[in-house]
Amino acid sequence: MMSHRLTAFVAIAALTGAAACSQPAPEQPTAPAEPQPAQTSTAPSVGYACESGATLQVQYADSDSAQLTYQNQAYALRSVQSASGARYVGAGMEWWTATRDGQESGTLSRLGPDGTTGVAVLERCSRPIPGADLTPGPMPTPAQTPTPAPGGVLPAAMPCKGPQLKLAAGDGDAGMGNRVRNFSLQNIGAQACSLTGYPTVTLQDGRGRTLSSIRAEQSPGSYFRQGQAPTPVELAPQAKAWFELSWNVMPDETMQKTCPEAATLKLTAPSDTAAVSLPFTFSPCGGRIRVSPIRAEANPPPTT
Repeated sequence: MMSHRLTAFVAIAALTGAAACSQPAPEQPTAPAEPQPAQTSTAPSVGYACESGATLQVQYADSDSAQLTYQNQAYALRSVQSASGARYVGAGMEWWTATRDGQESGTLSRLGPDGTTGVAVLERCSRPIPGADLTPGPMPTPAQTPTPAPGGVLPAAMPCKGPQLKLAAGDGDAGMGNRVRNFSLQNIGAQACSLTGYPTVTLQDGRGRTLSSIRAEQSPGSYFRQGQAPTPVELAPQAKAWFELSWNVMPDETMQKTCPEAATLKLTAPSDTAAVSLPFTFSPCGGRIRVSPIRAEANPPPTT
């Protein structure tokens, strides 16, 4: 009996020792990994002071892109072709800059339905250029005739401002309860300027109150050219650009027996916030008017 117990004890000891020998050596602790720096742009942020009192920040990482921050929202923009200045678009925004007389100015606009053309100005901003010579120089020479860029688009001068423009009513047409009227925008300033896109139009009654029940809708093309996209129009001093208003004059007897009467038309250029006014009496029905893009010709021939 004793010999059996001794044999069992020896066997258990042998198994225990073998298990102990087979356990791996404890791993040595490794040094913690060094934290990796976050991927951030090293481009400096350029600040622009805007007419509204806001400040706009832009980082130009390279010649093909820009990161714009406006109202705490960042927009990634890409460079696109521009015959004058630098133009960036993306995320529904357009940022267009130009340099003149020691100042860099920029216009921030919201893109239109085509996703490529700014139609509604949000801000007009500027900044002084460090080291620029602001001493008066010689009188500028007369501007040369602009040379069309690829595709026949004229170089864009700085966007026209309200005080540079005179609004006037032109000819019109009528038929089947519909009306269309041409309006001109004349550059009465001393420098060339450009217009691209749709004007912003509001109507007022005889007491100067805004007719909020009438909305202005952007209508691609015009009575003369249906479906035509906006194109840049450059205005030399005293030159004119054109656009159309169209509306309906037949009230819906079931919902609208009379139509509101407008007495004044107020217009804001696509790249400005200052309005121009024109006394103009008409009664649009249906709660809307349609506005065409600005074009260079008063009555362009229809496309075939």
